[in-house]
Amino acid sequence: QVQLVESGGGLVQAGGSLRLSCAASGSIVSINAMGWYRQVPGKQRELVATITSGGRTNYADSVKGRFTISRDNTKNTVYLQMNSLKPEDTAVYYCALDALAVDGPTKLWGQGTQVTVSS
Repeated sequence: QVQLVESGGGLVQAGGSLRLSCAASGSIVSINAMGWYRQVPGKQRELVATITSGGRTNYADSVKGRFTISRDNTKNTVYLQMNSLKPEDTAVYYCALDALAVDGPTKLWGQGTQVTVSS
């Protein structure tokens, strides 16, 4: 069984910074990619950033230049450094995993962590 544990959300003023972490554990054979998505009430979940096992990154246009995704392959952990936060970044942030587990391909969402940016 594979699990994702997220941490690092909270309340911050506009212009501030937060760092999210997501650790994958369990019967993982290999990880293809990990990423972060976010969702606000009444809207679809949207991509924030992803990173492949080879380190290739992809960002939503709205966060380019402000957010940085990174990964520690030895810890199966992905990070999202969020700088210059804006009120419109307020959302529940979800970690996403695309991996091969012992019992086959696995795609998993984290439980979500709230990020609130006050103006």
